[in-house]
Amino acid sequence: MRVIQLTLLFAQALSGLASAESREQDFNFGWKFLLQADNEAYEGPLPRPDRSWRDVRLPHDWSVEHPFSEELEGCTGYLPGGVGWYQKHFKTPTNAASKRTYVLFDGVYNNATFWLNGVRLGENPYGYSPAYFDLTEHLAESGGENVLTVHVDHSRYADGRWYTGSGIYRNVRLITLNELHIPIWGTYLTTPQIADDEATVELETQVANTSDREATFTLSSRLVSAAGGVVAESSDQLRLAAGEQKAFRQTFTIAEPALWSPDSPSLYHAVTSLGQEGASVDEYTTPFGIRSLEFSADRGFLLNGEPTYVKGVCLHHDGGLVGAAVPKGVWRRRLSELKAGGVNAIRLAHNPFSQEFLDLCDEMGFLVQNEFFDEWDYAKDKRLNYHDRHDDRITRGYVEHFQEWAQSDLERTMLRDRNHPCVFQWSIGNEIEWTYLHLRYVTGFWKDPNDPQKSGAYWGSPPLFEPEELKKRYDAIEKGEHLMPETARKLAAWTRALDTTRPITINLIVPHVSHVNGVVDAVDIAGYSYRGVEFGWAKKHFPDAIVTINENPGTWEDWKHVLEWPGVFSQFMWTGIAYLGESHNQWPNKHWQGDMLNLAGFRNRGWDYFASVFVDDPHLSLGTEPLEGSKFRESETSAIPEAKDNSAYRWGDTNRHWNYEPGEKVLVDVCSNHDRVELFLNGRSLGVRSLSECPDRLFRWIVPFEPGTLTAKAGAGEAAMTRSLATTTEPTGLTVDCDKQELRADGYDVAHLVVQLHDQEGRPVKTENRLVTFEIEGDARLLGVDNGARDNVQDFQSSRLRTDQGRALMILQSNRQAGDVRVKITAEGLPPQSVSIAVR
Repeated sequence: MRVIQLTLLFAQALSGLASAESREQDFNFGWKFLLQADNEAYEGPLPRPDRSWRDVRLPHDWSVEHPFSEELEGCTGYLPGGVGWYQKHFKTPTNAASKRTYVLFDGVYNNATFWLNGVRLGENPYGYSPAYFDLTEHLAESGGENVLTVHVDHSRYADGRWYTGSGIYRNVRLITLNELHIPIWGTYLTTPQIADDEATVELETQVANTSDREATFTLSSRLVSAAGGVVAESSDQLRLAAGEQKAFRQTFTIAEPALWSPDSPSLYHAVTSLGQEGASVDEYTTPFGIRSLEFSADRGFLLNGEPTYVKGVCLHHDGGLVGAAVPKGVWRRRLSELKAGGVNAIRLAHNPFSQEFLDLCDEMGFLVQNEFFDEWDYAKDKRLNYHDRHDDRITRGYVEHFQEWAQSDLERTMLRDRNHPCVFQWSIGNEIEWTYLHLRYVTGFWKDPNDPQKSGAYWGSPPLFEPEELKKRYDAIEKGEHLMPETARKLAAWTRALDTTRPITINLIVPHVSHVNGVVDAVDIAGYSYRGVEFGWAKKHFPDAIVTINENPGTWEDWKHVLEWPGVFSQFMWTGIAYLGESHNQWPNKHWQGDMLNLAGFRNRGWDYFASVFVDDPHLSLGTEPLEGSKFRESETSAIPEAKDNSAYRWGDTNRHWNYEPGEKVLVDVCSNHDRVELFLNGRSLGVRSLSECPDRLFRWIVPFEPGTLTAKAGAGEAAMTRSLATTTEPTGLTVDCDKQELRADGYDVAHLVVQLHDQEGRPVKTENRLVTFEIEGDARLLGVDNGARDNVQDFQSSRLRTDQGRALMILQSNRQAGDVRVKITAEGLPPQSVSIAVR
C-alpha cells in the first residue's frame, strides 16, 4: 500500500520577510497612476512625467473602478482591462551605502514590466506570482530622488475564465539589507519527528555575503511560543566567502509542542539573526505551526495522527465590490463565515493567492490546497471553458508564456509559500485534460471528431473500458506536440525539488484516462473533478492509488462518496463564495453564484445546508419558494413533495421569508441535522418529517400560504429548538449593523456596514427594496457598495445603490489620520440612521 508520511513544522514568512523596520518598508502609499486612453505602445522616455496622474495607494485594481458594460466580456465580469502605468517617487536612504535594496511585488495583473530611474529591471507576465528586483545598482546617490515605474498591459482583458482584476493589486515592500543578510524567502523549516512530548525542528537558513571580503558571523535562532516565551534556541559561529550564498541548518527540540490544526491553529515564531562584532546586522522572523500529515489509499488523511475529513470549498481570488485588491479585513469576514458553516479547507482556484490570504488561513485554521495553473501547454477557452475555440486577441492568456515562465512562476510561489502551516497540498493544475483534445476520445464517450463537445453519456457514467483497453486506445490515438503526462512529470519534479513534505495533487476531469497514461503516476494524490462515479472503478483497478475529490457541487450524494469510500477524504465544493466572471452571454448576471456566500458575503441558503452537514452543533433553518417553478410537485400518494427528477435533490438558494399571495402553494424546506422535524403554521401542525424520508437531508412540505408565522421545531427537552419566519408588512425603517466600532488609523483596516429594511415590528423586510445613500463625515475612504444580487450592475464605487432582499453592504476603510468618522444612511421614505466609528 502506497503511503505518504509527511511530518513537518510548517512556517509562514511574515509577508516572506522579517518584521524588523530596518529590513522592510511598506511601499503601498504615495503612488501615481495613469490609465492610458488607448492600448498603443508608449515610446517616450522613462520615467514619465506624472504630475497630472492620479494619486493612488496600493493594493489597487483599476478594473473594478469602472461601470459594468454589456459591451464587454462576461468571462471577466463585464469590466474592462487596458494599459496602466504606476510610478512612485522615493529618496535613496542616507544609509544606503554598502547595502542591498530590493522591491518585492506580491502580485501584478498582468504582463508587468518594471523600471527604476528609466533602467529596465525585468518583467513578470503571470499575474498571480510574486516577483522581486534588485534596485541597488540603479539607485540615485544618497538622499537623491528615484522613480520606480511599472507598466501593466492588461489590454487582453478577457484572458481569464473569471475576473482577474488589473494593476498592482497586492502588497509591495521595499527591502533594505546589509551586505551580509538572509535573502528574501530565505528560511525553510521542517520537523522530521513529532510526538506528544516533543518535536524536532530543522531550520534551514540561506545566508548571502555580497561584499568583496570574507564574513565571519554568528547565526542565532530562537523559537518563541504564542505566549512570548523562548522554547528553544541555537547559535553557531560561521564563515562565508566573498560573494557566496549558502544554506546553514540548525536543529531544535520543542517540549510538549502545541500542534497546529483547523480546530487549534497554534503558531510559534522563529527569530533568526546574523551578528557581527556584537551587533545584529539582520533579523528575519518566521511565524510557524507544528503539525504532521499522512495520506494513504485505505485510511485517507490523518492530521496529527487523527483521521480528518477535508470539508473544503473552492474560492476565486476576488472579494466582490473591492475586486482583486482585497483588504485583509474583507477576507477575514468572509473566512469567518465559511468557518462558522463548517468549512475547514480551501482550494485556491486556480492560481496562487496573496501572501495576506495565506497568513489569515494560518491564523484562522484552514487547510489550503495551493494551486499553480489552470492551463499548461494548450489554452482553455476563456468564454466557454474546455478547449480553446476563439482566436481573438483579447482572450490570449498565460499559455503564451507557459513554456518560458512556468518553472520560475512555480518556484517563486513555492519559496514564498512553502513554510505556511495552512498549505497541505500543492496542485499542479486544474482540469487540464480538456486542453489535450485526444484524451476525451480515448474514453469512448466522445465519438464525433467534428464535435469535441458532444460527450455522449459521460456525465454520471462510470468508465466504459478496463485499464488495458484504455491504455491501448491511448497509445494508438494521434497526439499533439505536447503530452500531458510529460508536462505533469516536469511540474512535479520542479515541485519536489523545493518541497518533499507535502503531497502533489492535480484536479482531474477525465481521471480514468489519467490513471493509464502516466499522469496519476506523476503525482501523489489523484483529485477527481465531478467524477465520484469513478471511485469504484479506481478502487478495483488501482487499489494503491490515493484518490479523492478536488472539486464537486457539494450535494449530499457527493459527501456520501467521502463517507462511504475508504480512503476518500475530501471534497472541495464549487464554489464557497460567489465570484465575478464566468458569465459569458449572461448579462446582467455578472458573476457565478456562490453556494455558501453571495458576492457581498451574505449567507446563501447553502450556508444553512452545509452547516447542517458539516457542523456537529444542532442546526435548524427554514427556506421557502413558490411551488410553481420549483423542482418539486405534489404527490398523489403522499404528503411529501415529489421530485420532478433526481436533480431536485440538492439544496437551492430558497427564500428566507414568509410573504406570498393568499392561497399560493409554497414549497418549504428545512435544513437540520435532527432526526425529525415538525412544521407549524400559526400554531397548527403541518406534520412531521423524518431524516430517513429525505434523500438529500432536506425536510420538505407543500403549504398553501396564509399570513402569519411559519415555525419548524426539532429535538426535545433541553435539546429542543425552533426557528420561525413571519409575514412582514411595509418597511418602516432600516437597521444598520457595523462589524467595527473602532478602526486602526493604518490605511488598511475596514468596517462592513450592512443595511436591512424592517417593518414596524422590527422584522427584516426581504420582499421590498429602496434606494440607499451613504454619506461619510470624517477622514475615511468609501471602498464601495453592493447588494449581493447576480444581476446587480450598479457601480460598485458609488455612495448609493438599490437594495436586494431589502439589504445592502457598504465597506469603509480607514486612512492614516486618527479621528471620528460618522456615516449617515438614508433610504427613500424612511428615517435616516447614522453610525459612528472611531479611527485610532
